[in-house]
Amino acid sequence: MQDQENIFRGGQGQVIDPETFRDSVNTMDHTGKRKWVYPRKPKGRYTNYRLLVSLILLAIFFAIPFLTINGNPILLLNVLDREFYIAGQPFYPQDFFILAIGAIASIVFIILFTVVFGRIFCGWICPQTIFMEMIFRKVEYAIEGDRNKQIRLDNQPWNTEKITKRGLKWTIFIIISLVITHVMFMYIVGYERVVHIMKEGPSAYPTNFIVMVLFTIAFYFVFAWLREQVCTLVCPYGRLQGVLIDKQTINVYYDFKRGENRSKWRNGEDRKAEGKGDCIDCNQCVVVCPTGIDIRNGQQLECVNCTACIDACDEVMVKVGLPKGLIRYATEDEIEKELPFKFTLKMKAYTVVLVLLFGFLGFLLNNRGSMEAKFIKPAGSTFFLRDGKISNIYNYTFLNKSDKDQLVTIKIMEPKEGTITFSNTNKIILKKNEITKGTVNVSFPEKNIHLSKQNVTIGVYNQKGELLDSFETYFEGPFKIQF
Repeated sequence: MQDQENIFRGGQGQVIDPETFRDSVNTMDHTGKRKWVYPRKPKGRYTNYRLLVSLILLAIFFAIPFLTINGNPILLLNVLDREFYIAGQPFYPQDFFILAIGAIASIVFIILFTVVFGRIFCGWICPQTIFMEMIFRKVEYAIEGDRNKQIRLDNQPWNTEKITKRGLKWTIFIIISLVITHVMFMYIVGYERVVHIMKEGPSAYPTNFIVMVLFTIAFYFVFAWLREQVCTLVCPYGRLQGVLIDKQTINVYYDFKRGENRSKWRNGEDRKAEGKGDCIDCNQCVVVCPTGIDIRNGQQLECVNCTACIDACDEVMVKVGLPKGLIRYATEDEIEKELPFKFTLKMKAYTVVLVLLFGFLGFLLNNRGSMEAKFIKPAGSTFFLRDGKISNIYNYTFLNKSDKDQLVTIKIMEPKEGTITFSNTNKIILKKNEITKGTVNVSFPEKNIHLSKQNVTIGVYNQKGELLDSFETYFEGPFKIQF
């Protein structure tokens, strides 16, 4: 990094001293006033790839609330009613530890991904970037034009043109924000519920209406005004990035060894003989940046790895007849020391932890079972004697986690002499994804009960005689003196 700083200080172009440019945010001036960013419309290979990825992710985002597996939603996170579905599988409060392990595994995956690829998630997958750059920004380009036209429109007085264009843009932004809000709520309560609320209107569901209005305003505020400030000032992942990345992390880098000393392009000159680098100081990498940074100053917190600067620089290099890749995906060691990417010990350690977590998560999911049974003695209840048998009453709770109705029966597993009575058929029908409650009577011959409290195990079986779940509880009997 010291070599890079020396080149920055000794270059012929206007390069900011790296000891000072990191002391301020690029989108604010020295008074603290915000400098609005007007990025030029990007184009190029990576922009096309990002557009394709964004279209796929947007299609998934808008489609998932309407898709089901075995009649269950693919993804539903109903915190209010404690109803969760992931990949069509129901999860209940009893499965919270599985979701917690999954969340931990996801965090480790993000850490590993960041250690290897830097902030590529922000530029390619993050919903903030996709909505901003691939929806809201494109609407802005279509109505107000590219960078120069937007600057001109912003500086001109509020005439008919400005009022018309801004009014149209803001109206469309509100509509898009409203659509995003409704889809987001479909992930929480399901699309049927959202459609029902929409049909009934605000008067029938005033609370829901107010919440949706507030979220719509929030989305509009983020994408119409806050914008890149979310990435540079609000997002915690950007702060985490500075801790995780190192010189072996792949990021968008400017090849300062090749680019410096930078100077303007002159036709017919021999730049190498004159001691000039390949950077022609055209500033195109700066004007396309959605966060307003100059990638030539080195790795910066505000960089979201969106690759707009790579496409802009490659386009210029082709025009002047120089090799592409002056700005490219690379590691700091590759730029400074010309060392190839290496999967470091830290990366291997994170990978091992991630594999173990996902393995444990897979084990938990595989052993989750299709149902959960509990047998609890009612508070204050005791035993009673009848016809030489001791009986206890238990309240049962069955949770059917499978995607189909199940016909089950209950048997005493240990000790073997016990009997259960709870209906004429001794069988219970469990509806899929529902909780079933009831009462059973457990009896043992008096001669078999030797303790005032004796452990018993009750099993629940399906029609094929397969054990679905078991529960260990205690059985009360009369106190006996042992000799």
